[in-house]
Amino acid sequence: EKLVADIVESVVNAVDVPVTLKIRTGWDQDNRNGVTIARIAENAGIQALAVHGRTRADAYKGDAEYDTIAEIKSRISIPVIANGDISSPEKAREVLDKTGADGLMIGRGAQGNPWIFREILHYLETGELLAQPEVTEIKQVLIEHLQNLYDFYGDYSGVRMARKHIAWYSKGLRNGNAFRQEMNLLEMPHQQLQFTRDFFEHIQEQQGFQAA
Repeated sequence: EKLVADIVESVVNAVDVPVTLKIRTGWDQDNRNGVTIARIAENAGIQALAVHGRTRADAYKGDAEYDTIAEIKSRISIPVIANGDISSPEKAREVLDKTGADGLMIGRGAQGNPWIFREILHYLETGELLAQPEVTEIKQVLIEHLQNLYDFYGDYSGVRMARKHIAWYSKGLRNGNAFRQEMNLLEMPHQQLQFTRDFFEHIQEQQGFQAA
């Protein structure tokens, strides 16, 4: 805890911009010191605190717990952002109600599903669930995402980085497993892009046939 205080104070004192911090609830189930660390952070000048509802030892195993986040929220005055296993609008509402947090941080729930943010916002504002995105929109967003990956990482690394994103976007789609297996054999950006277009166009054709 002394080291945490030293690090946080050093960063806050070194910059002229607001500093935020993300923590877990402790280092293992028997040592949840999230409240203590939260107070250290607030006293050091941290402006907002994100809390993942697992300990370091938990990694990503088991279910996130929110009681510690709720306790942290009740003990400090800076904004608290809840994080961990928020994968649906209903879960977002549940976590906000249980923790009293000022906001939510979405991690794995957004992998291949960038629509989760608008879905959560709509549900929190109206209590209604949005319809799932159309295949055309999934295709458009994925193609743009892939192109951004190639531009940022270059062809070699971009293609390899793209594979996991393609897997996330195609999860739950018809013939998605076969699509992912063949996709992992492709080595060039233009091959990935064309194969992705062909896959989604085939889905659209099937949907059009079924509708007719």
